[in-house]
Amino acid sequence: MPQMATKKKPASSSPVIAENKKAAFNYFFEERYEAGMVLEGWEVKALRAGKAQLTDGYVVIRNGELFVIGCQINPLGTASTHIRPDAVRTKKLLLHAEEIKRLIGKVEQKGYTLVPLKLYWKNGRVKCEIALAKGKATHDKRDTIKEREGKREVERAMKQRHR
Repeated sequence: MPQMATKKKPASSSPVIAENKKAAFNYFFEERYEAGMVLEGWEVKALRAGKAQLTDGYVVIRNGELFVIGCQINPLGTASTHIRPDAVRTKKLLLHAEEIKRLIGKVEQKGYTLVPLKLYWKNGRVKCEIALAKGKATHDKRDTIKEREGKREVERAMKQRHR
C-alpha cells in the first residue's frame, strides 16, 4: 500500500513568540500556569511576525476573570483599514475556573502577583505562560547579578582554556 504524502506546516524557528526576561530578575516564581489568550485576527497575524513585547505586562483579576495588561502587540503595516488596532489592548486570559479561584486566593495574600512570562504557539494557538510570583528585594537582585557574572567568568575561563 503506497504511503500518502502528508502536508507539513513550515516549521517556524521557535514556538516562543516573546519572553519576559525582566520578570526573572524582579520576581521569585512560585507556580506557573499555561493560559489561552483571546485575540483579534490582526493580533494573531502580528504574533506570527513576532511583533510582541511582554516586558511591561502584568496580570490582573477582574470579576473572577484574568486579564493581561501592558502586553504590547504591534500591528503590521498591512492591517486592514476597517479596524483600529490598539497595540496595548487589554487581553483576556483563559484558565479553568478552579485554577482562577486558587489564584485569587493566592494573590490576595501579601506580596504575591501574577506576571506573564512568555507567549508561545501550541497546536496553532497562542498560549501565555503566567507565574504566581513574589517580588525580590534589592539584595536578592544583587545576588542574581553576582551569580550571572560568576557564570560568565567561568565560561570565559573555559573558553580561554580550550583555545
